[in-house]
Amino acid sequence: MSPMRHLLIAALTGAALSLVSSPSRALERLVLRLPFLETSVTINLGDVQSTSELIRQSPDLADLQMAGDTRVFELIDKVFLTPLPVETKALLQGSTGQPLLEQALWAATQLVELEGTAPDPSGRMLTDALVAADEIGQPNVLGFLRSMPGEQASIDFSKVAVVANRLKTNLEQGVALVQATEAATVNSALREPLRGGWSREEQRLSVRHRPQPLRLLVLRPTGTDLGRLAVISHGLWDDPESFEGWAEFLAANGYTVLLPDHPGSDLSQQQSMLAGDTPPPGPEELRLRPLDVSALIDAVRNGRLLSGQSIDTNSVAMIGHSWGATTSLQIAGGRPTENKLRTRCVDRKDPERNISWVLQCSWLSGIEQAAAPDPRVKAVVAVSPPLRLLFDPSSSKSLSGKVLLVSGTRDWVVPSGPEAIRPMRDTGAVRTGHRLVLVKGADHFSLRSFRGEDRPALLGPVILAWLNEQLGVESSVLFSAGGWGDSQGQLVDVSSSL
Repeated sequence: MSPMRHLLIAALTGAALSLVSSPSRALERLVLRLPFLETSVTINLGDVQSTSELIRQSPDLADLQMAGDTRVFELIDKVFLTPLPVETKALLQGSTGQPLLEQALWAATQLVELEGTAPDPSGRMLTDALVAADEIGQPNVLGFLRSMPGEQASIDFSKVAVVANRLKTNLEQGVALVQATEAATVNSALREPLRGGWSREEQRLSVRHRPQPLRLLVLRPTGTDLGRLAVISHGLWDDPESFEGWAEFLAANGYTVLLPDHPGSDLSQQQSMLAGDTPPPGPEELRLRPLDVSALIDAVRNGRLLSGQSIDTNSVAMIGHSWGATTSLQIAGGRPTENKLRTRCVDRKDPERNISWVLQCSWLSGIEQAAAPDPRVKAVVAVSPPLRLLFDPSSSKSLSGKVLLVSGTRDWVVPSGPEAIRPMRDTGAVRTGHRLVLVKGADHFSLRSFRGEDRPALLGPVILAWLNEQLGVESSVLFSAGGWGDSQGQLVDVSSSL
């Protein structure tokens, strides 16, 4: 599907997301403002059954067709008859009223101007419209729109450019810093195939705060064992297997690594949600994820996990990606606060607004229970964490562990400007020993590393170097010694330039 089709489908859905139910009225007109064609197109939905009828009843579309301008016609012809995924109805039915869905709907409505309607953030009206579309035999975009209440919705595609420019601006600082700062040196030995051995097994652990046992991967070194424990936390709708490359690098260098599967926000939860069996992850997961990590450390300390190994549970390393990186900051003692969530989530024009705010703003109702420090965590690597709205800036001075924050210069989901550079600069975190590394050209997902990849994980050496230094491990691989860079993806420590 072309980017323009994606854009139009998103906008049409955005129009639907914005309307409130009114049984006596149905959506009559859809106005598309198309700056790239310097025109507006009014589509009269009416009682039509096909795109050809839609064109006959909409003079603007008919004029475009007669003028030989097929760009809009071909686009609309495909979009309006696109069948809606069968999972959509089940997803909405299972997600109605959930904070994450409400935030997603609120974000979608920013493209749409409505007449005489009010927002319906619950999603209930959407499900009703989908059911109605099925009943009239049009389970597609056209039937969905015809079943929506209201008189007219206007979609201004120039607003897409505004959003895109804002996201671009939120990346510019990171790009400039990387261009102006020398990349980390490369130690070729750290980029060779891994030599140390490790064992791998999957286990289940019963915990008090979850109804079902936690699934986790356990990687243990079969050579030199440092007696050090590292925990890796995955992001939203991800799983431990996406980070086994990091774990293999650490295990090959003497660390025992645990990778928990957070059941309320993992890949299987996403699949269940799309099937309509469970709602989206709720704000309670903000509290439960750190509890998962602390429960693992407790289990190692009391011998329920890793029995027979001598593990120092008073000096643990924590690594996380995306939401898992936010979890790592909570564990290290970052104090969640509602202040910015309440004031900034409602500002549609906030210059720092980015995609991760959909998730962050959904956490508000769980914020009072979200503090979950574990002083046993002494070293943290947080890769692409959503954090701008969540933490009290002053808490960076009292974290139990030193934090290495890593962000990609092309991360559109959690852009480096507002979510990494600005927090590090505003809090003065560098003065208290925390560091920021930017990865040139990396997006939100390219920093992950899977099991058995041909070359060592891109972030493997820098993660190892940081943990060794913060935990006092005697090694030539230390952050301050350098050599943790990569020739294919430049890693740049920009801390001194903030």
